[in-house]
Amino acid sequence: MADESWQKVREIFDLALRLRPEERRGFVKETCAADKTLFVEVESLLSSLDNAESFMETPAVAQVADVIEVETTKLERGTRLGHYEIIEQIGEGGMGEVYLAKDTRLNRKVALKLLAAHITEDKNRVSRFRQEAFATSALNHPNIVTIYEIGSWQNRDFIATEFIDGMTLRSLLQKRKLLIDEILNIALQTASALAAAHGVGIVHRDIKPENIMIRPDGLVKVLDFGIAKYRPTETGRKALVETEVGEVIGTAAYMSPEQARGLDIDSQTDIWSLGVILYEMIARKLPFLGKTKSDRIAAILEHEPVALTKIGRTVPPQLQQIVNRALAKDKKERYAEVAEMAEDLHLLREMTGGKSSSRFILPVRKSVTSRRAYLFAVFAVIVLFVGAIALSYYFYTAKSRTVAEKKSIAVLPLKPINTANRDELYEIGVADSLIHWLGSMRAFVVRPLSATRKYADIEQDPIAAGKEQQVDYVLASNYQMAGGKIRITSQLFNVATGQIEETYKSEKETSNIFAMQDAIASEVGNILLARFAATSSSPTIRRGTTNEDAYRLYLQGMYFYDNKYKAGALKSIEAFEQALRIDPNYARAWAGLAHAHRVVGNSDRVANTHQEYQKSIEAIDKALALDENLSEAQSAACENKMYYEYDFTGAELSCLRAIELDPNSALAHQIYSRYLISRGRFDEAIDEIKTAIDLEPTSLFNHHMYGVSLHYARRYPEAVAQFKQVLAMDEGFSIADYWLYITLAAQGDELEAFERFMSRLAFGKADEATIQAYQAAYQTFGWPGVMRKRFENTNEAYFLGAAYNAQAGNKDQAFEYLEKSYQRREMWMAYLQVEPRLDPLRDDPRYDELVRRVESK
Repeated sequence: MADESWQKVREIFDLALRLRPEERRGFVKETCAADKTLFVEVESLLSSLDNAESFMETPAVAQVADVIEVETTKLERGTRLGHYEIIEQIGEGGMGEVYLAKDTRLNRKVALKLLAAHITEDKNRVSRFRQEAFATSALNHPNIVTIYEIGSWQNRDFIATEFIDGMTLRSLLQKRKLLIDEILNIALQTASALAAAHGVGIVHRDIKPENIMIRPDGLVKVLDFGIAKYRPTETGRKALVETEVGEVIGTAAYMSPEQARGLDIDSQTDIWSLGVILYEMIARKLPFLGKTKSDRIAAILEHEPVALTKIGRTVPPQLQQIVNRALAKDKKERYAEVAEMAEDLHLLREMTGGKSSSRFILPVRKSVTSRRAYLFAVFAVIVLFVGAIALSYYFYTAKSRTVAEKKSIAVLPLKPINTANRDELYEIGVADSLIHWLGSMRAFVVRPLSATRKYADIEQDPIAAGKEQQVDYVLASNYQMAGGKIRITSQLFNVATGQIEETYKSEKETSNIFAMQDAIASEVGNILLARFAATSSSPTIRRGTTNEDAYRLYLQGMYFYDNKYKAGALKSIEAFEQALRIDPNYARAWAGLAHAHRVVGNSDRVANTHQEYQKSIEAIDKALALDENLSEAQSAACENKMYYEYDFTGAELSCLRAIELDPNSALAHQIYSRYLISRGRFDEAIDEIKTAIDLEPTSLFNHHMYGVSLHYARRYPEAVAQFKQVLAMDEGFSIADYWLYITLAAQGDELEAFERFMSRLAFGKADEATIQAYQAAYQTFGWPGVMRKRFENTNEAYFLGAAYNAQAGNKDQAFEYLEKSYQRREMWMAYLQVEPRLDPLRDDPRYDELVRRVESK
């Protein structure tokens, strides 16, 4: 409908609302005259008011001034309705009240929906009331409210349902912002409920946050099938109340375009409503806004929602695509079945490293076999009622869950049968190719090379490595060189059982090492592809160079870089530079060089930060010029923009691009987590670092950064526990000890902080004079004195010197160090707005001025 036509509809509708209800339709008929299209549009809006009734909320129609409110008498505590005893009223709506009651026979709490006395004479409304009971009772599903009984009391119908001790999604949205993982959990469970309903021909037609309840344990329950519509199915079931074309049923903000127009609808209208809810959970506002109901319907029919990427929240591009498809105005472009939408949500949750342990996310997509079983179950309902459907549902969900689960695998470096001629190019290179190939399989989460290359020891036990990596499977291989050929035997270990489930043998020519690696990766990958009935994006392995020596040097450079310390970074720079002298067009080596120069630049005050970062930026530019789709280069760009250029908008774009290019990159997620910390988006930062840990569970640095995220979120007890866990993994990981004692001090445990500090000195075998100096500092000036002494004795960043002086009350000196830190472009300046130790400076105008300089870059 054109904007001009819709404006005319709105004008007539608004005028009609000023009239008495019995006068409206005559006015509309006369005003619209021979324009039948105009008459149908206005009439559909008026019908939406007449039928907007719900038990769980006051209907929107009640806001119209001329609607007469009917008083109802509340039932007192102790009132008996048969074997139900009223406890208290918990809700009311246009059709009646909802009470919490006790089932005295089974000694359980129930919810009683009691039809209002004045409605009992309205056969249409009574039929709708009963329809809800019949619709819901046809469904036996954990995500749908259970109907216990339909009965009558003093000529008033009631429905007894399970009592859900939780809150509506509406209440939850009003209470707080939801994490992406929570959003996906709720959407998946709601989709599961809708799939069950659609499977027996029931269209809900009123999916909205008020009709979605969430228990404290995370279980979602879909409510209120009072306006459900039956579609023709094998059950032959018909609706008690049929709607005519032109009659609008539902809640305006969540109506599909066809529902708003009063057209015939099917299950796709519920998909639209779920898309609206998904958008609302992310954006915390509706996608189609308007001051009045007519405004909202106009927006649904004519406008497109604001892109989620523009709402000030980081949203995976795939999530935007799911929302777009669910909210396609053209039904041909919308999801055909809710199961399709659920599958995309599942894949996104796996890709983003969904960490919720909720056992309530139920797969809804059916294979051919399970579809037949499901149809049989529906038929069995007619014959065997509840028992048969419960049994069939159990087997259906069990099978679907098995198919949907994603397995994790670690690929170990190859082991030589003859140790006299070991070659890293074969041992690490083949593993690298296998990791890349398997990473394209949707059935697997694959540990990165940085996590598994440490298992190169000849005596390494594959099962022990698998347990340490927390994976389901391990692929372990050995090789033997002879006569210009390499013979490889690969074995797939099931970590849980310790058994070998697959063995693969191959012999390849070694004249072209890269072709050999790729052929092996492809063959092994295809075997696993068939075994796990998986799909793959058919990758081409992007090694980045055709020169074996350059590739060998690149592998060495990454090995040294992975320790994240200056000494290793310097060695990695040397290796990367040698690789680039051999192959100047080696994009991955340029990206590695960029990361390594950044590590050196941030190491201490002696290093020339500007020089190191300029080298890093030059390396990024060359890497991206050679391959703009290189995740490692985008991650390096994110770090440089955040830590050196203070281009925070550009930094986030680069981080998101890195993750989009390689969702399984622990490095990309870890760097993005640090960016989010700097922006004060702590919940998102914690989510991202947890994803990095899931991808690389043995990375001490990632576990450490989880503690850092908690520290900046000021969740100090949790941060302390995390740093202690890291030190339990490796007592020598000194950076975790540093963060442990500053976190202890932050939560007020300065004595324990000092004791941890002194134990670290002892661990590092400090001399007696140093120990006595720190003891004297603590006795004289307390913990701030210890930190100031430490800053004086070490080569730490100026920013940390500012933090120590701020804690000690030396504001002027703190600002001097902050200015030095700013001039030097220290990475810590990115955390200026979130650093807890700078709290004493925040009410000083100099602090605001410094923040402005950093943030306006």
